[in-house]
This record gives sequence, structure tokens and C-alpha cells, in this order.
Amino acid sequence: MRIRKQELGDRNIVGKIIEERRKEINMKQKDLLTQLQIKGVEINASGLSKIEGQLRCVNDYELKTLAEVLGLSVAKMLGMDK
Repeated sequence: MRIRKQELGDRNIVGKIIEERRKEINMKQKDLLTQLQIKGVEINASGLSKIEGQLRCVNDYELKTLAEVLGLSVAKMLGMDK
């Protein structure tokens, strides 16, 4: 596991939650990318890394699918459901 070298950005509020949940369920980034692709969401490895680092905005359909794959609600990912 690599340690993030860059500070977290401010382009989204869900990246940290995505990364934490992915690691919690022992899912590698490539496995998450595969699951997203199966559901019709095309994000490359660099894009996912930028999302997790909060350096890239997340589209609504990406957020919905990420929540579904990670077993979270969109509200939880947005910090609205603690």
C-alpha cells in the first residue's frame, strides 16, 4: 500500500470516504474500476486516484454507482447520514 504524497484537494467531499470504504472492504483500486466498468462507468486509474485524493470532481452518475459498488448510500458519502 502506497502512502499518499500529495495533500488532499478540495474538488469533492467524497474522495476520502471512497478510499476509506474501499480499503475497509479490502478492495483494490483496479477491482473498483472493474466493478464501475461493468456498471457502465468509465473511470481510469488516474481518475480514480484523483477522486480519492479529492483532486477531481465526481459526476452524479459516478457518485451513484460508486455508492452502489461500495455498499454505501449517497447520503452517507455526502456526510448527510452519519
